[in-house]
Order: sequence, then C-alpha cells, then structure tokens
Amino acid sequence: MAMTNQQVAGVLDEIGDILEIQGENRFRVVSYRRGAESVRSLQRDINQVWQAGELETIPGVGEALSKKIDELLRTGQLGYLEKLHEQVPPGVVSLLQIPEVGPSKARAMWERLGITSVEEAEEAARAGRLHELPGFGAKTEAKILANIETLRRRQKSGRTPIGEALPAARALLAGLQAAAPGIERAALAGSLRRWRDTIGDLDLLVASTAPEPVMAAFRSLPQVAEVLLSGPTKTSIRLGSGLQVDLRVLEPARWGTALQYFTGSQQHNIELRELALRQGWSLNEYALSSTKSGEERLCANEEDVYSALGLPWIPPELREGRGEIAAARQKKLPALVTLADIKGELHAHSTYSDGRNSLAEMAAAARARGYRYFAFTDHSQSLGVTGGMSPDDWRAQRDELAKVRADFPDMLILQGAEVEVRAGGTLDYPDELLAEMDVVVAAVHVSHRQPREQITQRALNALRNPHVDVLAHPSGRLLGRREPSEVDLDRVIEVAAETGTVLEINAHPVRLDLDDVHARRAVELGVPLVINTDSHSPADMEYLEYGVEVARRAWAGAGNVFNTWEPERLLEYLRRRGKAQADQG
Repeated sequence: MAMTNQQVAGVLDEIGDILEIQGENRFRVVSYRRGAESVRSLQRDINQVWQAGELETIPGVGEALSKKIDELLRTGQLGYLEKLHEQVPPGVVSLLQIPEVGPSKARAMWERLGITSVEEAEEAARAGRLHELPGFGAKTEAKILANIETLRRRQKSGRTPIGEALPAARALLAGLQAAAPGIERAALAGSLRRWRDTIGDLDLLVASTAPEPVMAAFRSLPQVAEVLLSGPTKTSIRLGSGLQVDLRVLEPARWGTALQYFTGSQQHNIELRELALRQGWSLNEYALSSTKSGEERLCANEEDVYSALGLPWIPPELREGRGEIAAARQKKLPALVTLADIKGELHAHSTYSDGRNSLAEMAAAARARGYRYFAFTDHSQSLGVTGGMSPDDWRAQRDELAKVRADFPDMLILQGAEVEVRAGGTLDYPDELLAEMDVVVAAVHVSHRQPREQITQRALNALRNPHVDVLAHPSGRLLGRREPSEVDLDRVIEVAAETGTVLEINAHPVRLDLDDVHARRAVELGVPLVINTDSHSPADMEYLEYGVEVARRAWAGAGNVFNTWEPERLLEYLRRRGKAQADQG
C-alpha cells in the first residue's frame, strides 16, 4: 500500500522528535520539521512527486531528505529511523503528545524512570514518582495528569487540524478529477469548505451523469487505505492517516441544493429550512419542493437556492448559524476580506534567528507575491531555541537591510523584532531599543501554563507598552499539539481597543490564532487585525490563505485588516498610535 503524505510527514516528524530528545543540533531538528510541514501541506500526492523525480522541488526537502523519502516510498521502511529506535524507544516519542511535555521532560522520564508510554507516565504521576525528578515538582506532576486527560479528550474527538485535512482533501479531489471520466463539477464540502480549524470527516461532492466510473476511480486512488462502503451514489473510504472521506455523486441539475446542504453547519441548515417552510417550500439536499403541490424546483447552483428564498448568496465561511441568515435578510452581510486585499507581511523571520533564508531571499519572495511592504521580525534574545538576536545582532541586521532596501526600491522593507514577553511580564528588549524599530511584535512563547491572571497580565503589559504595535498569536495554542493558555482573551481584546494595538491572526495552520470567535469580537470593538504567516521561509508565505479564511469566518472586511492598508496609511497609524501611547504614559 502506497504511503500517504501524512504518513511520510509523520516519519519526518518522528525523526525530529527523537533528535530533539537526544539534544541534537537545533538546525538538524528544524530541517526535519520543515520537511514534514512541506510534505504535509503538499497539494500533490507525494508518490506522484517521487515518481516524477521531483522530491527536491518540495520546499525544505534537499538531497539528504529526498534520499530518505525515496527509501521510505520504495521499501516502506527507513533504516535511519530504525537506528534511532535502537537509541530511543518509539514509546518515548509518544510522551511528547502530552501537552507541555517537551523533549527534556520526556528524556528525564525515560532515562530515570524507564517510562516509555503515556500510560506509564500517568501511573508514575498517580504514584507520586514524577515529582522526584529534577525540574518537575508536585505542581508539574499534577499538570501532567491534567494534560493527559486533555490529550485523551482531544484523541476521542477524532478531529483533524485543517492544515492536515485540507492538503489531503485537495490531493484526493485532484486525483479523482484526473482519473475519472465524466466529472462535470467537483468541490470540497462540509466543515472543510467552511474553513473550520479542525475537521471531522472529509466530504467531497461530484456532479456527473455517470457515477459508476467515478466511484471506481475513487476506490482505486493510491491514498485509499480501506473502503468502508460503496454504493451507486456514495462511497466512504479511510485514508492511512485515519481520516474518513465520503464521496457523493449527484445529478448536475441538483448540484446547488446538494452543495448548500453538505456545506452548511447543522444550525445554519435548520434556520434555512425553517425559512423555506415559512415560504411554502421544503428544502433538502435534492431540491426545493412545494409544501402544497410537491412540485420540485431544481437548483443547479448554490446562488439559486438562496435566491429562491429571497436571500443573497452567503459565503461558506459564515454558515455557522451565528446570525448570518438574519444579516442576509437585512442586506447587512459584510464584504469579506480576500487574499487579493493583502498588501504585505508584518511578521517574518530570516537567518538572523530561526528562519531558513537570508534577508534578500525573503524580500525577493515577498516582491514576487506583489507585496507593497514586508517586515523582518526575528526573535529576541531570550528565546534560546530560536537563536534570537542580541541588540548588537539587531543593529547588524539593520546595516544589512540598508543594502537590501537599495535592491528593492519598489517595496517598503521594515525592521522590527518578535519580542518575547518574559515569564515575569517584562519585554526582552529595553524601551530604548524598541523605540528604534519600525514595528514591534510582542509574543509569549514560554510559561504557557501560568495561572489565568498572571498570563493575562503579561499580555496586557505588552499591549500597554507604547512601543508594541502587534500582539502575536495571543492564545499560544498549537492545533492538535497544545491547548490555548488560560489568557483572558476578552480582556486582551478590550485593552487592545483602548491602546490601538493590532492583534494578529497567525496564519500558520498549526496556530490560526486568534481564532475566528475572538477575532470577530475584535472586529466588533474596532480592533485592527493583521494576518501574518510568521514565515520562516518563502514556502511559509503560502499559508496566507488560512489566515484570510479565519478573518472571513470572523466577519472581517478589508478595512478591519491592518495589512490591507496602503503603506502610507499603515506607517501613519504606527506613528500616531505610538505617539499617543507615549503621551498617555
């Protein structure tokens, strides 16, 4: 059975995990992490890329990684990983699934107590043996028990982060369209089309007058690990990653009602059906039917469904039952922000910290995307794992940027930093240095599990600093890996409204932070949002669509998003906001 993108990425991630547990050089670890991310988000089937001899065209996959992927796809095994397993048992890696258990804690549990599974960690914690380890303590032991419960709830939910689900779904749909004759229309549906941050099952829809060849082609796709059921109009399969995928084939004339039905949330569809009944129609996935005569009204397009009920078309991202139907009836749906509206990036990294590319390479990639401005915000000094910049490093970067600016006169290049908000609540650089920066992005990367009041105060300290322009990834969550911190986001948004500080929607699919619910609250209070990819390489800039979709789910228009503004307006806002804050201070 051919390996899937997710399985290959999982092997690379496991290698990165083991190397990190062993305390290997961070650049080696990062190379495997980047390779895994690129393979996971690849829009093509990794097997097709391999067969075409194009593995090294994948961002972050050089000669060494391509050889390992080649061995993996040829044999289903990897000798290098087997050697690592002789040094670190596979079960030790499973300890990293526990929120807040990093490589050093996993290594300590394994080396000192022989723990090689989550179950053994739980047993040791309940027996009071963990807090005897250096650096653990009774509080850490209690947190590990609580986090194991969190892990089990997350596993039980069976939901997959969108950053894993979307590339898999797109690859399936593209493979199906290439393999099956007679497909007139094809689309993703369900929560994936609504861009929810986690996905249950995948829903694919196809319009065709010849469903049997479509079903046969679907069952034969290389990603299929198991066929769960197959009928004349619906087939369900399971991928190697465990994701279930349901394909439905329908008549082209019924496409609109089917796409609407299989896209809307349960609450949205209930409200829409109730509206239809009040107007004398019964609505299901097949048609609108008159409640008096039973006569069917077929809808070949989604727009026809909403139009028949006196509504404008409602964008899929809004179909959550959060007031969108009432807004549509009152003609008050917002004009949502689009990818084309974004004019620049205000959170990106280079080799001055943990980025993979030089200043010039990142600037060239930004210009190739048509950006009007681009900000370098490498990490500050205290975040050791990123190789953060000392003040002298920052000034050396400033000197190099002067040369880069000369080569990119058509793009505004800004210099700032992603400044750590330390555990004690202070910023990592003195105000004198922050005052020299074009844009300051504050962020919390350590001590995520502090009590609610303490971690909230750290965020508020950053917001109230007159030099801080952006608060990055405010909740600190990592989808599928780490729960959000206890930070009071409602309070953060209220204070951001007072200070004029911009709140980030981090577009990296592992983060998507702010989430759509809190971003909508920010929109309501007039807090500017910025959609950043937190790019560490040019390939990361492709994540922008994830952040834009979070903003769309938050009912944000272009005017609500800071980096849709023209360069002159953006710079004026930064200047005026900083001056006002300094005057208030």
